[in-house]
This record gives sequence, structure tokens and C-alpha cells, in this order.
Amino acid sequence: MTAVQRADTDADTAVVTLDVVIPVYNEERDLAASVDRVLDHLATMPWTSRVTIADNASTDATAIIARRLAHTRANVEVVHLAEKGRGRALKRVWTASDATVLVYMDVDLSTDLNALLPLVAPLISGHSDLAIGTRLGHGSRVHRGPKRELISRCYNLLLRGTLRARFSDAQCGFKAIRADVAQEVLPLVEDDAWFFDTELLVLAERAGLRIHEVPVDWVDDPDSRVDLVRTAVDDLRGIARLGRGLLSGRIPVSDVAQRLGRASADAGSGRLGMQLAMFALVGIGSTLAYAVLYLLLRGPFPPFTANLLALLLTAVANTAANRRLTFGLRGREGALRHQLRGLLVFAVGLGVTSGSLWLVQATGSSTRTVEVVVLTVANLVVTVMRFVAMRSWVFVRRRRSADLHQQVADLA
Repeated sequence: MTAVQRADTDADTAVVTLDVVIPVYNEERDLAASVDRVLDHLATMPWTSRVTIADNASTDATAIIARRLAHTRANVEVVHLAEKGRGRALKRVWTASDATVLVYMDVDLSTDLNALLPLVAPLISGHSDLAIGTRLGHGSRVHRGPKRELISRCYNLLLRGTLRARFSDAQCGFKAIRADVAQEVLPLVEDDAWFFDTELLVLAERAGLRIHEVPVDWVDDPDSRVDLVRTAVDDLRGIARLGRGLLSGRIPVSDVAQRLGRASADAGSGRLGMQLAMFALVGIGSTLAYAVLYLLLRGPFPPFTANLLALLLTAVANTAANRRLTFGLRGREGALRHQLRGLLVFAVGLGVTSGSLWLVQATGSSTRTVEVVVLTVANLVVTVMRFVAMRSWVFVRRRRSADLHQQVADLA
């Protein structure tokens, strides 16, 4: 049975089709009115629904009001958490929910609720896996200050440049996900706070899931308590962590894609592109380190000796960095073999750079500046050769004999 067929079956059998989660922290003033507005709107929709208040360790009367709402309204539930964190609250409620489609929205209801039906309809029909409201898409109408507008656009531009994100708005507090998809993706999401949204969407994209975007009417909440500076720093840390996890292969998005019957965006050329990007970063660092080392060693040593030592040191460091970051290999198993193969590639690189240095000196125009420039260019060429060798030979995993026997048996 496919994921879409499972979703259709769940839609027929689940007691609740929509579970709308509202994470709150110290929202005693707005909670009751916001929940009533959501309930009134849900009553106009053709599906069974529930509102779940996720209380993030509030210290005011929010918990009391939430319990009162749960007692006086049949389709309201409340979950209390001992720790703060929007991501933590959503993971807790979504993981335990029995609904077919899981929704979340901010308690300030900055997003017009008329966008709820187009948000969830593609998920209920099985057309899409996730849906997000976008304030940056064509057709959206947004009222907010220029500071927040600039920050939002810069952040989403940063996601496109660093994590190759294709969705337009990561942080709009108006999202939905199918329950079967949530069960697969949520265990991969590490962040428990504001970066949760971004991480969820990036992982879903990399797993080949379809993200539906809905332009929304959105009005900024002037009483927002989000610490922009702290959130920005946490987001940058989250981007770096998530990028490292994806580039190294530590995050098994391809496994999620396989279980959900999708084609992972990290398969094939996508995976190659990620390896190239990380290899390029390691290569740039190695090249700069090589130039610095050569200049430092050129004083006490002659050119050929300085080149040999600088290239040897950077080659060992380059192999270790690419082993871990580019090709996702950890532990001691195979490390010595990888370094020995890397040294063979180093020998080829030594021949290229030494030959370049010999040509420079043969022309009679040898100066330290010319030597550094020529050797740096030659080292860049060697870097490209090194990537090809690493991908096709140095870091190729050995097949176990049992695997080979199995393949022979399969062929027979």
C-alpha cells in the first residue's frame, strides 16, 4: 500500500481529520479569544477537527485558561510541557496525535484563517505531503514593518544559498503535515525551538516530499515577544549543523524517501552536488593552508623541500577532512587505508606541483611571489584530480565477502 493509499484509508477511519495545534507561552490575554476564533472557523469546514493547546511551561494563567477551555469545549485538548520550545511542543503533540492531518498556527492568528482550507485540502486528498503558508509568495498580502520584512527575506535567501531550499517562507507560523509523513520525518528533526520549522522543511525537501505553498494574508503582531537577535544566532547555528549533517550523510533522508515511496533529492546528482560543495570548501581551506605553510617553510628550506612539506601536511589534513565531512566516514575502520591511498594521490600531486616549480625556475623568472602563484594554481588542479580519485577509489567501501557471495547467488 502506498503512502497516498494509507492516507486515504486513514481519512476514512480516523476519528479526527484535522488536529490544529496552537503552541503557547504566557498567552493568558489572547488564548481564549484565539481558540474561539479557530473553533468557529473549523465549524465551517467539511472535516472533523480538534484544537490542541500546547502549553510550553507557561508561568502565568495560561495553563488554567487552557484547562478551562478543554473542559467547556468538546473538541479542545491541552498538553502541558515542562520545558519551553515551539519545536518541542509540536513534536510532542504531532507524534501522539491520531489525526490524519496535523496543523499548527501561532496564537496571535496573524495569518487569515481563510487560508486554512487551501492549506490542508491537498494533504487530505493525498496530493501533497506538507503545506506552508507563505508571506513571500505571489498573491500574499502582508502588513509588517520594514525591519521584519528585510530580516525575513534575507533569512530565506540565506537558506536558498546554503541549504538549497526551494520553499519561499520558512518561518510563517501556519503549516500542516500529513500524519504518516510526520512519523517519518520528525525523528530526524533535532531542533526544539524556532529553527524547527526550517529543519523540518529542509529535511522534507531532501527526502523528495512535496511541499504545497499557500499565499496568505498576514498582519504583523506588534506585541511579538520573539528575541530577533537570539533567534538569528540560533538559526545560523542550526543552518551550520543541518548543513554538516546533510553533507556528511549523517541524516538518513534517503531512508525516509524510500519508506514513503519518494525519490530523495539527495540521490544521484543531488548527492554529487553536495559532495562537490563540501569538497570545494575543504579544498579552499587546504589551498590557503598550503600557501601559508609554503611561505613559512620557504625561509628555512629550499623551494622543493618547502613544497614537499607543505603539500604533505595539507594532504593528510585534506584526506582526514574529506573522509569525515564530504564522504561521511567516521571511526577508525579503514582510516589507515584511506590515508595510504590519499598519500598515493599526494605523490601524483607532488609530481604536478614539482613539475610546475621546475618550469618556473627553468624560465629564469623565479621569485617567491611567482612561485606561490604558480604552485597555488597547480595545487587547485591537483585538488580537482583528488576529488575524482577520492570519489572513485580512495573512499570506496570494501564489499564484505558475504555481500559478494550473495550477489553471486543472486546472479546464479
